[in-house]
Amino acid sequence: MTMLEIMVLAIVQGLTEFLPISSSAHLILPSQILGWHDQGLAFDVAVHVGTLIAVVQYFRREVSTMAVAWTGSVLKKQHNQDSKLAWWIILGTIPAGLFGLLGKEFIETYLRSGYVIATTTIVFGLLLWFADRMAKQQVTEYQLGWKTVLIIGFAQAVALIPGTSRSGITMTAGLFLGMTRQAAARFSFLLSIPLIFLAGSYLTLKLAVSGEAVDWFSMTVGAVLAYFSALICITFFLKVIERMGMLPFVIYRLCLGVALFVVLS
Repeated sequence: MTMLEIMVLAIVQGLTEFLPISSSAHLILPSQILGWHDQGLAFDVAVHVGTLIAVVQYFRREVSTMAVAWTGSVLKKQHNQDSKLAWWIILGTIPAGLFGLLGKEFIETYLRSGYVIATTTIVFGLLLWFADRMAKQQVTEYQLGWKTVLIIGFAQAVALIPGTSRSGITMTAGLFLGMTRQAAARFSFLLSIPLIFLAGSYLTLKLAVSGEAVDWFSMTVGAVLAYFSALICITFFLKVIERMGMLPFVIYRLCLGVALFVVLS
């Protein structure tokens, strides 16, 4: 890949990992319009590392508090709202992990077409708009129960379908369940930590056994740019979501989906 491709794809990955606008829909455009080649395993590992560091750093206090509380709940049977939230994040990760292991081959074979991505970008964008309009906005992430967590977890599993948007579908589910926008976004971001870690670990293992040559300079640039773009994205989104709501992102998704249909036709 050229340096321009590395910079663009890393920034796009960092931004779209957390905004409810679908990373796969954005990454298909450069290949379709500009003829860019697949970025390769090494680059995928790099951007996963960058986005993981960004979200952990932003929520470092919450992650540290939950880790201590979770350890206490395991070793000393001491439970509080932070240990409960940590358990909910683990529980909410299980459906996506299982679906990823069982359905990855089917998804990559049958659901990675541009038309599927364009359709899901539009459909799940409209669903996000409807959830945002109907949301009661009363529940925080600390008030979730195991049933509601599993619903959000299964929604995250649906995001394995390209074009859905992991953050978009988990926020949609959270809003339907009565969560506030801030709480739905925070829980979505916290829920991304184990999933990004698992995906990055899988890709790292795959890279190790593939024998693919590693361009360390390109990986470093990709990781750094993905880190900064993801950190800026999280900060921006959580600060403006109460004022903006989800409508701007819904409109953007609809325009993107239509653009994909135009490009692919």
